[in-house]
Amino acid sequence: MSDLEDYHQSLMADIRREADASGILMVEAFFDRMTERLTEAGELEVADRAYYQSGELGQKLRIDGYAGDPRDSEGVLGLIVCDFVDSDEVQTFGKTDIAPLLNPLIRFLKKAKTAEFRDSLNEVNPAFQVSDLIITTWSQVTKVKLILISNRSYTGRDDAVKLADAGDVPITWSVWDLARFERFDRSGQAREDMVIDFATDFGGPLPALKASQSGAALESYLAVVPGEQLAAIYDRWGARLLEANVRSFLQARAKTNKGIQKTVKEEPELFFPYNNGLSATADAVTTVTTRDGLAIGSISNLQIVNGAQTTGSIHTGLRTAREQLSKVFVQMKLTVVPSDRSEEIVPKISEFANTQNKVNAADFFSNHPFHIRMEQFSRTVMFAAREGERHDSKWFYERSRGQYINARGRLTAAQQKKFDIEFPKVQLFSKTDLAKFEFSATGQPHIVSRGAQKNFAEFAKEIGENWSKSDAKYDELWYRRLIAKAIVFRKLEEEVPKQPWYEGGYRANIVTYAMAKVFHDARSETEVLDVDAVWRRQSVPEALLEALMVAASAANDCITHPPQGVRNMSEWAKQQACWNALKSRKLDYPENFESCVVAIDSAKAAVRDARAQKALNDGINAQTEVVGLGGKFWQQVMEWGQARRRITPKDAQVLQVCGRIPSRLPTESESIHAMKLLTKLKEEGFSPAAVFSVDLK
Repeated sequence: MSDLEDYHQSLMADIRREADASGILMVEAFFDRMTERLTEAGELEVADRAYYQSGELGQKLRIDGYAGDPRDSEGVLGLIVCDFVDSDEVQTFGKTDIAPLLNPLIRFLKKAKTAEFRDSLNEVNPAFQVSDLIITTWSQVTKVKLILISNRSYTGRDDAVKLADAGDVPITWSVWDLARFERFDRSGQAREDMVIDFATDFGGPLPALKASQSGAALESYLAVVPGEQLAAIYDRWGARLLEANVRSFLQARAKTNKGIQKTVKEEPELFFPYNNGLSATADAVTTVTTRDGLAIGSISNLQIVNGAQTTGSIHTGLRTAREQLSKVFVQMKLTVVPSDRSEEIVPKISEFANTQNKVNAADFFSNHPFHIRMEQFSRTVMFAAREGERHDSKWFYERSRGQYINARGRLTAAQQKKFDIEFPKVQLFSKTDLAKFEFSATGQPHIVSRGAQKNFAEFAKEIGENWSKSDAKYDELWYRRLIAKAIVFRKLEEEVPKQPWYEGGYRANIVTYAMAKVFHDARSETEVLDVDAVWRRQSVPEALLEALMVAASAANDCITHPPQGVRNMSEWAKQQACWNALKSRKLDYPENFESCVVAIDSAKAAVRDARAQKALNDGINAQTEVVGLGGKFWQQVMEWGQARRRITPKDAQVLQVCGRIPSRLPTESESIHAMKLLTKLKEEGFSPAAVFSVDLK
C-alpha cells in the first residue's frame, strides 16, 4: 500500500468516526479537519463553515465556507468549496473537473453581491451571513481567492491560476487535494518550492553583498530591496512569505504599522533610514554577476522571519500610495538555512532580530521550551483506562506537524498495533488544539472563535510572558489538567450537534463558549471546577455533561441572537461583547452540578503535593545519575572547567564531593547542582573525551 493510500484510509476512518460520534455530515467533518490545515499553512487566516447549495447543472450555486472578514486580511475575500467523495479507494480528478467544481462557487459570489439575493434568505441562513458580509465589504475587497478542498487526488499541474476579473477585482483559485494534505500532514509542507525569480518576474536581479566567508556554516547576504519589488512579491505569494514568522501581519491596527504606512505615503525617501529592515531565510539562493557586481537571481522558499509588518505595510502601498513606492527601499539580511536546521536556526534569527513589536523569544515555534516540555509529558504520562476499556494510554502532543504519522510509519505492523493502543488517534492533539483547550477554560472564547492561528498567537504571547517569569507552574499536574480540558472540549464537540435546539452551524463557537461559561460559573472565591476528576477517569462525569449542555444551549442562543444592527453571527462570536453577554447570564444548572466543584484549597493542595513529589523525584533521579557517572567522570569535569575558568567556587565544592564517589555520596541537592552544571558545560563544549586533550599551558 502506498503512503497516499494509507493516508486516505486513515483520513476516511477519522472522518467517519467524527461524523458518527457527533451526528454531523461527513463533509462537515472533512471541512473542519482540513481547514485547520489551511490556516496552519497560511493559505487562509481563518475558515468559517457556511454551507449553501441550490439549483442544478449550469444554474447550481454552492459554498461550503469563507475566510472571515476580508478587512482583516488586506482585502482578500476567501471562499471555500468542498469536493468530498465517500470512497474506500483513492479517487482522482483532473483539470477538466475544475470548472464544474468552481463555477457554482463563482455563481454564488455573483449572486451574493446583490441585496436581492441576500434579502430572499432567512437571517440565520449561513448564505445570508456571507452575502451580507460581501455586500458590506465589497468596496474594500482587493482580491477573491477561491479554495477547492478535496479528498480526491488532483492530476492537474496548476496550483494558483488567475481565472477572471469581477469588475476591478481579480479572482484566483487553488486546489488542496488528498496528496497535498498528505504532504502537509507528514512534513508540514504542502506546496511545490516557492522560487522567486527576480530576473524573469520582478524586474531584474537584486544587487547584494555576500556577508559570509567561503565554507561558512551558513551563507548570508545583505541586500536593498526596492519597495515596488517587495510589494509585487508579497502580492503574488502573500502569507507564504510569513509562514515562519512569530506573528502574522496585524494590518494598520498596531501603532508600528500606522507609522510605517505614514512614512510610505508622506516621506518615502526616508523609509530606508527609519526602518529596521527585514531578516529573512531561504532554502537556496542563486547569484549572478552583473556590470555592477554580485546580484541575487532567485531565492527558493523565502521566509521573512522578522519584518512582517514592514512587508505588509509596503504591500498596502499598492492601494494607498502606489506612486510613492518607487522611492521606498528596504534593507534585507538574508541567510541560507538548510531545511534540516531550520527549526534550530530560524527561531533564533527571529528572536535576536525582532525589535519593532517586542515579543517573547520564539513564542510561535515548535522548539520553544514550553512545547518541548509538553511533548515530553505526552510521551511519558500514562492515564488510566476509561471505564469499559482494558488498556491505559497516553495523549500524543504533536508540537511539529507530521510527528505522529511519521512516528507510526517507522514501525512494523505489529509495532503499529502496540503504538495505536498506547497513543490512540483520538488522543492526538496539536499546538493550536492546546491553545483552544486552555483559552476556552480560562474564559477567552471570543479569541478562540477568531480562528486557530489568531488564538494561538494570543496564547503564545501569554505563555511566553508567563514562562519568562517562571516555568514552575507548567508541571506534570498542569499537563494532566490540560488533558482534562481536552476531554471536556472534545466531548462538547460530540454532543452539541445531537441537541434538539441545534440547527446546524456555529458548532465551534458554541463549544468554546459553553466550556468557558461552565468554567467561569464554577469559579468562586472558595471553589473551582474539579478538573482532576476528569483526567483521573478520562471522561466527563454525567453531572458535568448536563451542566455543559445547559451552557451550550445558552451559548447557541447568545450567538444566534446578536444585538440589533449586528447581522453576521460568526463575526459577533469573535467579539468581547458576545462573551460578556453570555458571561452575565444566570443559568439554571442541575442540582448535581455542585458535585463538579472542589474547594480552592484542595486544588491548591494538589499543586503543592505535585511539586513536592516532583522535587523529591528530581533529587532522587539526579543522585542516581550522578553516582552512576562515577567519581572519575566528575574529576574530569572539574579539570576541564578549571582549565577554562568555567566553574565557580560553589561548583568546585560540589564537584569535589562528586569526585570522591563511591567513598562519599553527594546529597540530592548537590546532585541537582552537579547535573545543571554538567548541562551548562556541555553547551560550552565539554565532552568526557575532551579532558584528555586539554592544553594546560
